[in-house]
Amino acid sequence: MSNTTPSETAPPTSGDRQRQPATDRAYRHVRAGLLDGSHPDGHLLSEGEIARTLGMSRTPVREAFLRLQSEGFLRLYPKRGALVVPITPAEAHSLLEARLALESFAIDKLAALGEQHLVAVGRRLLDHPACDPGELSDSEMHEADRDFHAQLVTAADSPVVTDLYSALRDRQLRITSTARTHESSRRAAVTEQHNSLATALHHGDTSLAKRRLREHLAHTMRAIGISEDLPHVEP
Repeated sequence: MSNTTPSETAPPTSGDRQRQPATDRAYRHVRAGLLDGSHPDGHLLSEGEIARTLGMSRTPVREAFLRLQSEGFLRLYPKRGALVVPITPAEAHSLLEARLALESFAIDKLAALGEQHLVAVGRRLLDHPACDPGELSDSEMHEADRDFHAQLVTAADSPVVTDLYSALRDRQLRITSTARTHESSRRAAVTEQHNSLATALHHGDTSLAKRRLREHLAHTMRAIGISEDLPHVEP
């Protein structure tokens, strides 16, 4: 005789089937606004407004808010709404330090595998949209920037480091969304920095690549209003 309870064998109810996609849709909608800067730090989100925008009840929106709160993006205040948790300068600085360490390791690992690996990765990155964004939107440029650096880390073929880097993805996007890439001067500077880093890799110059990486991340820090510097990485 089976010990399985009816609730474990019964198929989802129609209400469950309808609510879950709605919750997912609300989650994706709010999360996208958090990552592209549409919902800035300190902004108070309203369940009712989000529900009206998406044409759904408040329940899935509330469930999406709870999920985003568990991920550290929101702080819920009953009967008031959900506050977008500000990213502190200390958090942003720590994240960029972590990126510098992980991406510098990737460059060193590629060099250890052989100069041809550096050259091949540099050639591939020179063809990446982050090096020639053209008509990319601001949010598309944020994603291209993230993917450019993720490809560098992934190329080093260190699964643990890749997983650690991937875990920073959403926090990276939230921080870079405040870096004013919609301004033409900032956009041009970031594009040039990506090209300089990819070119250094393509030339097999490990030391120069790490300097270009540090300069690029330091520029991001200044763009989001952080004056504290990043540590120097040994060549």
